[in-house]
Amino acid sequence: MSGPADRRVLNAEEATSVEDFGAQLEAWRLRMETALESRLPPADVVPARLHGAMRYSVLGGGKRIRPALVFATARAVGLTEDEVEAVACAIEMVHVYSLVHDDLPAMDDDDMRRGRPTCHKAYDEATALLVGDALQPLAFQLLARDPKLPGSAAVRLKLTDTLAQAIGTYGMAGGQAIDLAVQGMKLDIAQVEDMHARKTGALIRASVLMAAECVEPALDPNLYTALSRYANAVGLAFQIQDDLLDVMGDASMLGKATGADSERAKPTHPAVIGVPASQQRVRLLHSQAINALAPFGERADALRALANWLLSRQY
Repeated sequence: MSGPADRRVLNAEEATSVEDFGAQLEAWRLRMETALESRLPPADVVPARLHGAMRYSVLGGGKRIRPALVFATARAVGLTEDEVEAVACAIEMVHVYSLVHDDLPAMDDDDMRRGRPTCHKAYDEATALLVGDALQPLAFQLLARDPKLPGSAAVRLKLTDTLAQAIGTYGMAGGQAIDLAVQGMKLDIAQVEDMHARKTGALIRASVLMAAECVEPALDPNLYTALSRYANAVGLAFQIQDDLLDVMGDASMLGKATGADSERAKPTHPAVIGVPASQQRVRLLHSQAINALAPFGERADALRALANWLLSRQY
C-alpha cells in the first residue's frame, strides 16, 4: 500500500463534519477541473467543434460526487489521490457522456444543465451525440494508458471490466432504457429501486470499487464486500435524494428545472411511496452505509462524511 494521502487536502479527522467536508469536496472539485482539463483534447485541434463541445460539457461545473467517492475510498484503503486520479477522470467522463445523451430530445429533452444550456442547445444534436461517443472511449483509454495507475495488466483489466459492467445493459444504459420504457406506468417500490440501482447506483458503486481495485496486492475480500455494501446504499440514497429535490428543491440552486419527473409521469420514490417515506428510506440507507464501514475504523471517515453530506445536500 502507499503512504499517507496528499496533505494539500483536509485529513480524514478534519473532514467529519458536513461543513468541513464541504471544504474537502471543493478541494477535490478543483483538483478534478485541472485533471479533466489536462486529459481532454485541445479545443483548437481538429475536429475542433467536437473537441470544444467535449470541453464545454465536461468542464461545465458539477459537484464531482463520483470522483469524490474515488478519492475518499482511496483514503480508506491507503492509496493517494494521484494513484486513482485517472479512475476518477474516467468515471466522470462516462458520467458526463450519460448526461449529454440524457438531455437530448429523444431522451429527457432538457434545455438546461448545471445552470447553462445543455450541449445540444449550445451546439446541436448531432454534436451532442458525438460528444458521448467520444467521451466513452476516452474514459477506457485512460484506464489502459495512464502511467499512474497500477502497472499490472490484471488490475487494468479488472478496472475496465468493472466500468464496462457499470455502464452497460445491466447498469447505467439498462437503467436508462427501463426509465424511458416505464414513464406513465405504475411500478412497485422494488421495481423502482431496481431501475435506480442500474441507472444511478451502478456508476456510484463503480466509483468506490474501482478505487479499491487499485490496491496491490488485492484488498481483503471482506473489506471489498464492505465497500460494496456502502456503495449500494449510498447509490440508492443519492438517487432518492435527487428525486426529493426534484419535488422540493430550488431550481436556482439545482441549475436545472424542478418538477420534471412529475411532468413526465416518472415512477420515482416520492411518486410511489410519498415524500415522508422517501425521506425515511434515505435515512435508513444512510445508516446502512455508515454501518458497512465499521471494519475500516477512522480510515473511512471521509466516506462517512460524504454519506453525511449526501443526506443533507440541497443541490
